[in-house]
Amino acid sequence: MDAALHISPRFNNKMENNVNATYRNIHQDLIEGCKNGDQKAQFQIYKLYYKAMYNTSLRIVNDTMEAEDIMQESFLSAFEKIDTYSGTVSFGAWLKRIVINRSLDALNRRKMIFEDIEAYQGIRDTSSAETMYVDDIDSKVEEVKKAIERLPDGYRIILSLYLIEGYDHDEIAEILSISSSTSRSQLSRAKQKLLSELKKNQ
Repeated sequence: MDAALHISPRFNNKMENNVNATYRNIHQDLIEGCKNGDQKAQFQIYKLYYKAMYNTSLRIVNDTMEAEDIMQESFLSAFEKIDTYSGTVSFGAWLKRIVINRSLDALNRRKMIFEDIEAYQGIRDTSSAETMYVDDIDSKVEEVKKAIERLPDGYRIILSLYLIEGYDHDEIAEILSISSSTSRSQLSRAKQKLLSELKKNQ
């Protein structure tokens, strides 16, 4: 069944709930400057994070112009609501979640529906040879990233969130409003699809 991409409200509020934890950022002075409306501090923060945030968005929307716009909008949004940054996670992690939320919203605006991964049940189970190939993926990072870019949206998003952005299944479940078990099964099928894509270029 198809499910539209959207962000669970719980995901936006999750990091605000732990008020007892404080994360000391390396660039805490710049963050404080941003809270005080210091444009120089904002520019310094932008220079530190813009490339990583652009790449994060690009892996989701798969469009360079749109990723650039989303990255810019995300910084503007972050600076506008920086007083809500509680310090329970790193500033970079907080900013990345804004970027991911906006990127997925952009897919919704383009009326792109989350890929029905169940439609690919015909893909055969991973063999021992394929497992060995997976173990070798780390040595071919760029090749893998390019292969991920060629995949349908559903596969590309879940692989990017898990393999590249480093989110666990519980976090992915909150981002995409699916269950953790669904996240695991979708990731398994997405990996098989990725392997098929990689083999095309062998």
